[in-house]
Order: sequence, then C-alpha cells, then structure tokens
Amino acid sequence: MEHNLNLYHIFYTAAKCGNISAAANQLFISQPAISKSISRLEQNLGTTLFVRSSRGVSLTMEGELLYRQVEAAFAAIRLGEEQLRKAGELGMGHLSIGVSTTLCRYVLLPYLRTFIHENPHIRISVSCQSSFQTIHALENGDIDIGLIGEPARYGKLQFYPLREIQDVFVTTKSYLNNLKKRMQLSQPQSHVSIFSHATLLLLDKDNLTRQYVDKYLNLDMLENDRLIEATTMDLLIEFARIDMGIACVISDFVKTELESGKLIRLKSPVPIPGRKIGFACGKTGASNPAAADFLCSTKNSANALQ
Repeated sequence: MEHNLNLYHIFYTAAKCGNISAAANQLFISQPAISKSISRLEQNLGTTLFVRSSRGVSLTMEGELLYRQVEAAFAAIRLGEEQLRKAGELGMGHLSIGVSTTLCRYVLLPYLRTFIHENPHIRISVSCQSSFQTIHALENGDIDIGLIGEPARYGKLQFYPLREIQDVFVTTKSYLNNLKKRMQLSQPQSHVSIFSHATLLLLDKDNLTRQYVDKYLNLDMLENDRLIEATTMDLLIEFARIDMGIACVISDFVKTELESGKLIRLKSPVPIPGRKIGFACGKTGASNPAAADFLCSTKNSANALQ
C-alpha cells in the first residue's frame, strides 16, 4: 500500500473545504488533479472517502475516521514546526559534557558560567566521571564534549588545548617537621630521602593523572602502609591539609593554600613535565551546533584571560 503525504494533504484540504474547487484554489493545483489524487488515495485504501454532489463533497463514515487521524497528524506537524522555529529563535539545544570532578570544579565551571549566560536556553548535562570514562564516552558518541588531559593518541578525537598544568607535591609544615623528627635527622636530608619515608597521597591507579605521574616516579619499593590512594584530587588536598602525608596534586588547584601557607610545595624527587588539558570531541560533538558554540565560547574566554 502506498502512503504518500501529499495525497493525505490533498484529502485533508478537500475535506476541510468541502469543495473540490475551493481546495484547488487553496493548493494552487487544478481541479482534475485534486480529483485524481483523491481517487488514487481511495484506491490505495480500498474504500470510498467522499460522497460527491452538486454542492461539493462530504465525507463518508470511513472518510470521517481517516480525517480525524489526518487532522491530528497535521496538527502535530504544525506544532513540531512551531517548536523548531522557537528553538531556532531562542538558540535552544542540548550539550552533554564529560569531566572529572576535579576538572569540573577548578576548570569547567568558569567556562560554563559564561556559556550559560550567553546561551540561557541550551540544556546542559554534565557527567562527572574519570577521564578514561570520558574518553570512552566520546569515542562511543555518548557525549558531545569532554574536558581531559591531552591524550597520548588522539584516535578519533579532536583535542583543543586550554592551558598547561603542572603536577606538584605538597604537604604542611607540621607534617614535614614531624617527619624529620621521626627520621631522627641530624642534618638536612635529600628530598628523595624525605619522599622515601613519607606517606604519599596519590590518585588511584585507574586515574589518567596517576598513570602520567607513575611514568616518572618509581613507587615499586613503596610500602602499602605509606601509600594512600583516593578517587578525587579534592580528597588528596584535604588529606594533605590535615597532616596525613605528601600529596601529588595540580599546582593551580592548590594556589590558594600555597599562598596562605596552609600547604607548602616540595621539590619533586624527579622532574615531572607539565602537560596540557583541554576540550575534546568526537563525531557527535563535531556535528552538534551547541558543542561548536561552546568550543568557540571557551576559546574566546581563554584568549580574554591571556
């Protein structure tokens, strides 16, 4: 059975007008074309839709049944068109972002604040998850944009760097002084010696930041009772603030604590190069206008901060 939207549109118009001539004028086609289309639809459906008379056309019982459904269908189409028009005028859309809890708090929020102010009608969803999960979601097309550290291999992803970050080791003065007492230091010891006796506060091994740091640190000889792992950097910072050990964190995220003296920075036992963080998107994000607008907004915001 052939279903042609144009045939239903002609049927709907003729039924609404109650006259073939009036329908032809409204549709800007000839009366014979109207009659032929109605006959074709009746043939397709195997029923009679109209009763013809000298005064025009009227619907049969079957025609009335079809008309109610077609009327509702065209009303739904008009509503959809109106919603699309309003969405275009308001700049509506949906943007999904994946980000770790730490990067969300310290990096993403300022960019989101600016973007929401400029695009108040775009619906935004944020998935707080590990960077590894964010990359996987980007590759699967489950999210539009991810805020991550620069991956070793881009694969199918496009990466837009924001800035460089530096991994550092921090602790409190009191922890460091008590550590030295426990080591019974009679003279200044090397930083390597201090790290070998301290409790280290690190992200868990599944975290990409931990994996990056592990490339430069040799932790094979570290005893389990001198290593505390956490799922978020915020926890590491809090652990360090209450004298639990030496935490490996990102310098930008403890700027306030370092400036106030609540935490002090220690020289790393080995040099850890800086690394870049930025926004990444896959095929889904590249085709989403809201994602393109967000990336443009973040680029402008980053330039303004420089």
